[in-house]
Amino acid sequence: MSDQEILLQRFEAQRAQLRGVAYRMLGSLSEAEDAVQEAWLRLSRAGADGVDNLGGWLTTVVGRVCLDMLRSRKSRREDPIEDGEPEPAAGHRVPPDPEQEALLADSIGLAMLVVLQTLAPAERVAFVLHDMFDLTFDEIGPIVGRSAVATRQLASRARRRVRGTGAAPEADRNRQRGIVEAFLAAARGGDLGGLLAVLDPDVVLRPDAAAIRAGASGDVRGAVPIAQFFSGKAQEARAALVDGAVGAVVAPGGRLLLVLGFTIRGGRIVEIRVTADPESLGRIDLAVLD
Repeated sequence: MSDQEILLQRFEAQRAQLRGVAYRMLGSLSEAEDAVQEAWLRLSRAGADGVDNLGGWLTTVVGRVCLDMLRSRKSRREDPIEDGEPEPAAGHRVPPDPEQEALLADSIGLAMLVVLQTLAPAERVAFVLHDMFDLTFDEIGPIVGRSAVATRQLASRARRRVRGTGAAPEADRNRQRGIVEAFLAAARGGDLGGLLAVLDPDVVLRPDAAAIRAGASGDVRGAVPIAQFFSGKAQEARAALVDGAVGAVVAPGGRLLLVLGFTIRGGRIVEIRVTADPESLGRIDLAVLD
């Protein structure tokens, strides 16, 4: 076996870990595979001589590549997740598998992927590498071009965004979460009785203009018609903090399509707001539930 083949074998042993790092930063499996492939190209040119920790070295390279991709994406104002097949890359690139992407997104949490995409590139890299993969701030600093202290501040700021600030008190949040998750579970299961149990008799459904254009009707009032509307739906919806209160995001593959906001009084949902307009979605403060 040649030295290059041995090097490739060592790299392949790290591929899954590197893909996970890149996917959390980029939110796209095709882009994550591109970042991993770029790491291989750099390794194949540089070799591993003098590298004591190949996994750490490759993670650092992937972090730098992802940061460059995020900054380039931001400057072009591109959507974080692109439709269609990616351009082929040279070498040993593994084509993205939609089923694999769905499993990966689910393992991370769709709400987490959505919230990560709201962070600035350097914040996202610092948070992912430190909070999710345990790199030290001394290791992350050179990647983002900051001191260890400044990198710690980046990760701390990102952490506050991810967890949400100014949210409802924990007791209220837990109560809201129980009602919202009961609603979502009943909707997914087509359980009309379960939906009626959490909906106020005079509940109002208020879709925005974009949701109406996508097929929703206008405002709907009453527990029965709203329960019938949601029955069997919300398969992709996941609970999240929406402007500090418990709501839900619909984000297949991590791409944010809809946000559901709930007003809850007396243990029942009295209003459901459906937001689908892209500009409005960009202004919503989203955070991940513990």
